[in-house]
Order: sequence, then structure tokens, then C-alpha cells
Amino acid sequence: MPSPDVVLIDDCDGVRTLVLNRPDQLNAFNQALCASLSGALLAAQSDDSVRVVVVTGAGRAFSAGTDLYELAESGDFRGNVDAPHNFERLVDHLAGFTKPLLCAVNGIAVGLGVTMLGLADLVFVAETARFRCPFTSLALAPEAAASVTFPLLVGRQAATWMLMSSEWIDATEAQVAGLAWKVVPDAALLTEALDHARRLAVHPLASLVASKRLIAATFTRAVAEGRHRENEAFDMLLRASESRAAIAAFATRHNEDDPIAAVPTTVRERP
Repeated sequence: MPSPDVVLIDDCDGVRTLVLNRPDQLNAFNQALCASLSGALLAAQSDDSVRVVVVTGAGRAFSAGTDLYELAESGDFRGNVDAPHNFERLVDHLAGFTKPLLCAVNGIAVGLGVTMLGLADLVFVAETARFRCPFTSLALAPEAAASVTFPLLVGRQAATWMLMSSEWIDATEAQVAGLAWKVVPDAALLTEALDHARRLAVHPLASLVASKRLIAATFTRAVAEGRHRENEAFDMLLRASESRAAIAAFATRHNEDDPIAAVPTTVRERP
């Protein structure tokens, strides 16, 4: 069963705020968080009192991606039957969410914590936020439709650098590239995001849903096809010894002088 406390929920003025709540693990997506966020999105989708959803993180991170430490503890790098299901279900619900979806990136965003932004409608980021897509450093490839959404958002060359370099970018770079809409002082981030969410929420739900559907219509099929290609690439690359060795190294890495070095790096296990 999902752990409801790993996603905190608050409703106000037609806006539902979902807070990723594993701050000690930098809101890394373990099985419980994937399942709980999926459930929360489904619940928001079916609740007519909710017009807009805002996703943010507790603590100093938005999300450090998939929790490699949980995977490493299992000792099974073939994954298990629940792992791909929970990950795929979460991406399904992010990609298929019909109401306006806003993200307020309050700090570190790695892997899935970055690629999910391509499935959001508006992205607000704190001035100190940092972003990293570490797939090539793990001998892997992009996920969560990033191979489609990133070129659309930031252009092919910027997407190539973000998805292939495994290097950090800062909030200003993310905004200039087109991954983020607004950069906000840290203390004002959620206030700013919620203000915009409420300004959307005053409009009729049917109009918001229709508008989102029309805006997304030109790339909905491309996202679905891109995810299929990504899954095939992930399956192939994850079987290679190079990626398994890189995943194991990242999962066991620890450096007290550089906490960022120990951030769990996004990857998902598939059978």
C-alpha cells in the first residue's frame, strides 16, 4: 500500500498542492513515493473541486530522482515486478493529467525530478535550484518522454547538452533554455506558484481542460511514441555490465564534504 505521508496534500481556492515529502532522502522516488504521487494525481483528476495542481518538494530538494539506495538494498539489479510498474504508472499519470499541472522546483532536481518538468504546463524554479540529467554517467538514456519534450521546450542543441552531458545547470540557465518559465527568490517560490495557480483556477474547469488538450494536441502522440522508444533503449542499456557497474557505484557513493555527490541519481530498474 502507498504511504500517504510521503505526499502531503493541501487544497485552497480550487488549487491542490502536492508536496513530495521525503526530505531526508531529497525526495528521491522510491516505490512508495511513485505510488503515492500517482494516487494523488488520480484523485485530483477525478475531483471536480480541483482545477489546478501544484507539485513541489519538502526540504532542500525538489526531487533527487529515483532512489538508488532502495534499489541497491534489494541487491537485485534485474529489478522487481513492482518497480517498472510504479515508475511507468507515475509517468502515465503525469503525461495524461488533463488539468493544469504546475511545478514549483524548490531546490535540487535530478533525473526524474528534471524530466517530469517536461510534462508540466508551467514550471517555477527557486533561484538556488540546480538541475542534472545524469543518464549518460550511468551508461543509460533519457526517460519520462524527455527525448521528446526537451527538444520541444529548449531546442535540439540545448536538449542534447542537458540530456547527454550529465552536467549541472542552474536556475537561470534552465529559464533561458526554456525548461523553466519563471525564476523566483527562494522564499517567494511557493507563493508565486500558488498565485498563478489561483489565477488559473478562477476559470471554468471545462475551459481549462479543453485549452490544455488543444495546446498539447500537436505533441501528445509524439510523447507516447517517444516513451516507447525510451523504454526499449533503457531495456537494452540496463542489461549491459557498464550500466550496472555505474549504478552500483552511484548507489554506494558517499562524501560528507560534498552532499551533492551522494544524491541518488535517477535510474529505474526494469526486469
